[in-house]
Amino acid sequence: MSEVVNLTTMEVDALTDVDGGLNLTDGHARLALSAEQAAIIADIPGMFAEASRRPFQEIEREAHTAFLHAIGQHSAPIGSGRILSCYSSTLATDIVARALPADATIAVLHPTFDNIADLFVTRGLNLVPLSEPALLNQDWPGPPVAAIVVTHPNNPTGLVTPPGHLRSLAEHAARHGQTVIIDASFRGQVREAQYDTYAILDEAGADWIVIEDTGKLWPTHELKIGLLAYSERTKLPIERAFSESLLAASPVVLQLIRSLAGDWTNGGYERARSLVERNRAAVKDAIEEAGLRLADPDSQISVARIELPVDGPDSAQLYADLVTRGVHVLPCTPFHWADPDSGRRFIRVSLARPFETVQSGARTLTASFRELSANASTLVA
Repeated sequence: MSEVVNLTTMEVDALTDVDGGLNLTDGHARLALSAEQAAIIADIPGMFAEASRRPFQEIEREAHTAFLHAIGQHSAPIGSGRILSCYSSTLATDIVARALPADATIAVLHPTFDNIADLFVTRGLNLVPLSEPALLNQDWPGPPVAAIVVTHPNNPTGLVTPPGHLRSLAEHAARHGQTVIIDASFRGQVREAQYDTYAILDEAGADWIVIEDTGKLWPTHELKIGLLAYSERTKLPIERAFSESLLAASPVVLQLIRSLAGDWTNGGYERARSLVERNRAAVKDAIEEAGLRLADPDSQISVARIELPVDGPDSAQLYADLVTRGVHVLPCTPFHWADPDSGRRFIRVSLARPFETVQSGARTLTASFRELSANASTLVA
């Protein structure tokens, strides 16, 4: 098996491909603006003027209200001072990692995007995996685990933690003095993930941290906000860690989020879902011609895993060949941060792209897989 680097590095390679290859790596929306979104973007000069004359706290509270209510989080502590605006969810995760006690042991969902695990390890924390089957069986780790990290919905599988399971986790954590940490970066894409998480966590008496993100929803070229919310019970120095990282998010971007959240509740969500599902169907149709299948057919997030057979090329080989053909995807070994070999037979493609881009990329992937498989068969013969 070929060695692969971390996922973000591969995403950067795709973004900076001087030959203009197809980028099916990151989960951000790389699309043309809808007419409704374009009208909002056209008002950015007015947002600059508003940022100059209105208090930051008012603008921030309006943005928090619009976004969090648009994704069903009506019990979030808006206006309490316990929601911090960051310029990305990655920064929010790093702030949490620095606020946790040094050398603490934390359980992190497995598989999931590798930079979550990497950030915690870099800050000196000890990680143990929490598998998706264990989550679904409500088999929660006890002490010495100090915090349990769940990605909801999970990336790359699309798994949504059911509300009853979250309640079970929160009650378990409250009994054992653990912190529940939820990365909800893809929540806005999936209705089933938009039950009121904050109400469940508070009713269970848990100490919690929730990270929300706008970056996966709209084609705003990295103009985004990551929200870092935390419970009234927490004694972690989150505000101190935040102050070491930044002064404040942009009030202009906060206004942009406020307006885009309004569009999201007025048809924007349905338009985005329609495109993603059309693209998922195009990938499914293309790969079935080579005997491949979607690993997570019920997933609703804007990425899709493709399962590779054990007797064919692995994901690293397929990834390398696709790069030579001008198509960038993600091999899944880095998602399996605690056991990379278990990700060898999966590759991930982004669906938040124009239909023609996804369809072309899926057809090229299918052709690449067939040729690599045929070459391997010839060598064996």
